[in-house]
Amino acid sequence: MTDVTTPRGDVGPPLAGPDEKTTLLTFLDYLREAVAAKLDGLSEAEARTPGVASGTNLLGLVHHLTGAELNWFVWGYAGEDITPASLSFTPDEGETIESVRAAYRAATARCNAIAAACDDLAAPGVRARRSSPGPSLRWILVHMIEETARHAGHADILRERLDGATGR
Repeated sequence: MTDVTTPRGDVGPPLAGPDEKTTLLTFLDYLREAVAAKLDGLSEAEARTPGVASGTNLLGLVHHLTGAELNWFVWGYAGEDITPASLSFTPDEGETIESVRAAYRAATARCNAIAAACDDLAAPGVRARRSSPGPSLRWILVHMIEETARHAGHADILRERLDGATGR
C-alpha cells in the first residue's frame, strides 16, 4: 500500500458564484476535483483494487463519471453525434491512472464549455433519455452534482480502505 506522507486533507466547499450557472459549475468542479484527487499517490494496482464485493474501485469510478459527463452534456444536451460513452465501473485493460484522469479532465472541460455557451438553464437538451424534450441544462447540472457527490463519497471510503487517506 502507498504511504501517504502528505494527505490532501479536507478541502472546504467553494464560495458561491455571482449567478446560478456559475454556482452550479463551481460546486460540480469542486466535486470533480475531489474525485480525481483520490487517485493521487496510488499505484496502478491500488487504483484497480476492489474495495467492496461488487468490485468497485477508484479507477472504475472515474471511468464511470467520464462516461456520465459525456452522455449527459455532449450527447444528450448538446446533441453532438458521439457514440454514447461507457458507464461501466470497470476500466479498460490498457487504461492507466494518467489516461483515465486525463480523459475525465478533457470530458469535464468539454462539458463546462457546453454549459458556458448556454444562455438559458431552462432550455431543453437536444436528446431525451426518458422523456421529450430532453432535460434542461439546470437539471443536468444538478444531476451531475448529485451523481459526482455520490461517487465522491464512495471514493472517500475506497481510498480510506486502501491506505487510510481521508479528506476531500
